[in-house]
Amino acid sequence: MSGHSKWAQIKHKKAATDAKRGKLFTRLIKEITIAAKNGGGDPDGNARLRSAIAAAKAANMPADNIERAIKKGTGELPGVSYEEVTYEGYGHGGVAIIIETLTDNKNRTVADIRHIFSRFGGNMGETGCVSWMFNKVGLIYIPEKGVNEDGLIEIALDAGAADVQREDEYSEVYTELTDLFDVREKLIGAKFTVEDAEVTAIPQSYVELDAKNGEKLLKLLNAIEEQEDVQKVYSNMDIPEEILAQIEG
Repeated sequence: MSGHSKWAQIKHKKAATDAKRGKLFTRLIKEITIAAKNGGGDPDGNARLRSAIAAAKAANMPADNIERAIKKGTGELPGVSYEEVTYEGYGHGGVAIIIETLTDNKNRTVADIRHIFSRFGGNMGETGCVSWMFNKVGLIYIPEKGVNEDGLIEIALDAGAADVQREDEYSEVYTELTDLFDVREKLIGAKFTVEDAEVTAIPQSYVELDAKNGEKLLKLLNAIEEQEDVQKVYSNMDIPEEILAQIEG
């Protein structure tokens, strides 16, 4: 949607800041650990682990850190046992929010998430209250600089992608979940720069916000992302660029 900013795009721009804080590495290590725990330590037979390792390498995580995280997941090294827990709720303007966490203490995490919702004016809901509004897909980010758009679309679709959309700084390649890693590898093989590849949740429709609700919602979403156990946050927020500029200004 040209001229609009969705939460997924805003989050992607925050990645460099997350890396500086060190939180990105923490998230990636948790993801590698749980992926190895659930699907085994061999990335050739574990698509989720392959994707997690690729994301870690893209973030310049040392190979030793990746290897230790895998071994902790498979039980070869002692480590914390993480559990995947998803929370759902509503923000300002009726925006739907899904929060995916990896936690070693569900009581702590749910208390923190509930407190954040309450403090920033949101409402925590029951499991399933908003997840039906989203579809899980694979998403690959290709930096726009120097990219032949027609060539990218042709190669991506031939590789099995479902759609390609152009945004301000990136081309976004969408795939079925099972095709994410294969499409990523084929794009890299075709000499495209893949900045990120992830499983994401795409809203079936978006809620456009004014400046007042947009500012409040961004504070809520940012606070949720700061919670140590949060891995991903999905929202059907949509803020026009001119309003986002006012908020950020």
